[in-house]
Amino acid sequence: MSDVVVIGGGAAGLSLAHRIVGIGAATVTVVEPPDGPLRAAERTWCFWDEGGSDLDEAVTASWPLLRIHRRDGSALTVDPAPLRYRMVRSAAFEGLVHARLAGSSGGRVLRATADAVREVPGGAEVRCTPPDGRPLTLRARHVFDSRPPRVLPPARTQLFQHFRGWFVRTGTERFDPAVADLMDFRVPQPPRGLAFGYVLPLAADRALVEYTEFSRTPLTTDAYEAALGHYAREILGLGAYTVETAEQGVIPMTDGRFPRRTGKSVFRIGTAGGATRPATGYTFAAVQRHSRAIAAALHEGRATVPPPHGRRALAMDAVVLRALDTGRIDGPEFFADLFRRTPAERLLRFLDGATSLREEWGIGLSTPVGPMLRTALELPFLRRRPHPAPPAGESRR
Repeated sequence: MSDVVVIGGGAAGLSLAHRIVGIGAATVTVVEPPDGPLRAAERTWCFWDEGGSDLDEAVTASWPLLRIHRRDGSALTVDPAPLRYRMVRSAAFEGLVHARLAGSSGGRVLRATADAVREVPGGAEVRCTPPDGRPLTLRARHVFDSRPPRVLPPARTQLFQHFRGWFVRTGTERFDPAVADLMDFRVPQPPRGLAFGYVLPLAADRALVEYTEFSRTPLTTDAYEAALGHYAREILGLGAYTVETAEQGVIPMTDGRFPRRTGKSVFRIGTAGGATRPATGYTFAAVQRHSRAIAAALHEGRATVPPPHGRRALAMDAVVLRALDTGRIDGPEFFADLFRRTPAERLLRFLDGATSLREEWGIGLSTPVGPMLRTALELPFLRRRPHPAPPAGESRR
């Protein structure tokens, strides 16, 4: 019996296990799916920080400069120093954390399918099916479940950030390895929401090239492929290129209230626990902060899980989502103007929920005040409505 069982071996589950074992807060068993259809394909997660963390070994690439392209073709390049934009590939991250858990006295990874979780006296139990098919029951004082929710919580606004990306190799040097194109709005825009290209150079002739939309409904794979082909050929002008691998995902962007606790001893983490930032889709950095906070709480003997985001951040995101969904603000202009009018380091801290009230007030004044104020005033009177199950996918961020 471990003190803690973590369900799911993705970013949230492994991060939490890593933090708990790292400070000796408890013993941990991570239950992750065996090889097969339930095991996620390799993913990409991105975030920004100053570096020097214990996860640096898993960082595949980083960029000191960020670039935004407006629809008219003009570009803005910003330096968010001391922050850098970083990429982590899930295989490298899993390998690093698995090795650290194996080398510890309090952590282990169990390959099994988690079937059911229920409360029992003194904690909870997880019923699993290992690859040999024989039922296995794990008991623990606390269970942290990172599996995606089957149904999203009721919300006033429900959008999805959905994307498909190619890891491409070009015939000639086409990329600047020092600059990440965070949002390229030169792509055709959908009738509702917004779309942008996203380019993370890995070398002068290699990059992750993605097409992303914020809208109510994901596209078909064929539609993503067509949009990516147009972006690579007509907008980036890559010339001859080879697609080495592809990845695709869907991220909920919602002001729904994700439950952090489903029982006295059972908690939700990751996107299922509300770690995804509603207005941007970024998750990885919030997962790291949330994991540290949970590990500290366990170490101190507290049976509460702090929220992954503060109330002010969630309230501001609710306004942005509603304003985007109603068309009161122009999405490409809104995000481009945020980077043009706000120092890059401050804006990234804002997106991480690390700014002061005074800084947030200043950023708010740089947005379309009238539409945003109208949206803020109407939100308290809107009813939260149920939504269908989210499409399958996981955040790249």
